Amino acid sequence: MFQRSFRSRDRAGKAVKSSKRSYREDLKMKMQQKMESPPVGSPIITLIVGRDARLFACHEDVLSLSPFFAAALKGQFYESSSKRVELPDEEPEVFSSVLEYLYKGDYYPRLLHDKRRNTWQLEDAMDGSGRGSVESTVYHNGVGGVLLKDSVIYCTAEKFGLDELKRLALRKQGLQTGISVDVILRTARYVQTAYDNTPDQDARLRAHFLALIIRSRKIFKRSGTMQNEMEIGGSKLFFDLFTAMSNHIDDIVDITNNRSPKTI
Repeated sequence: MFQRSFRSRDRAGKAVKSSKRSYREDLKMKMQQKMESPPVGSPIITLIVGRDARLFACHEDVLSLSPFFAAALKGQFYESSSKRVELPDEEPEVFSSVLEYLYKGDYYPRLLHDKRRNTWQLEDAMDGSGRGSVESTVYHNGVGGVLLKDSVIYCTAEKFGLDELKRLALRKQGLQTGISVDVILRTARYVQTAYDNTPDQDARLRAHFLALIIRSRKIFKRSGTMQNEMEIGGSKLFFDLFTAMSNHIDDIVDITNNRSPKTI
């Protein structure tokens, strides 16, 4: 599935082709083009989200940018008299990010473009201790633990039919650092269905998880949690990880052979 380590476009932190518009502005333009009319005058929809029934409000035109909600507003989930949609299985904090994306084309922490270095970075990516942003994780009530926020947003975007949000979430996840082993593995279990069912020709979710583990390899080598997960098995993740590392070794061998011909 993976050809010689990772392709450059899947490597976190790599430079991207320069653009006159920021990633956020480009997304916002695409979303606005999809809207038949501005949200002004559009009916307000009330959304009841999560176990605690938190209330959100959104313009119908904006909410309908999602194929899921466009259908829901015509189906059984929608109370037409009160203009309410119930989403008991969604996480309020994640759903708040989805709504922020629908209105602004991005969600906090925003994706920022460093024009001088021609690289992407996250707004407020590092705190004072040098650790990753606190916004990198979210507590998931259904799981009963902390997960990578961008991964949960990716799965939510998949459910709501928001392909651009999926790509944005993956790009952001690739920039996260300082994530603990247990959070990465817990998140891997959460998205295992999405991971195992991701076709080889669209393996970005898989590549990003592998890149995250490889970047943290020194910690993972000493992790009893990782050892237990690998002994239990049951996921394509570990074979893909083995394949990626084997390809990386092949790359190193090829470079070495070009300088001083020999084989391993």
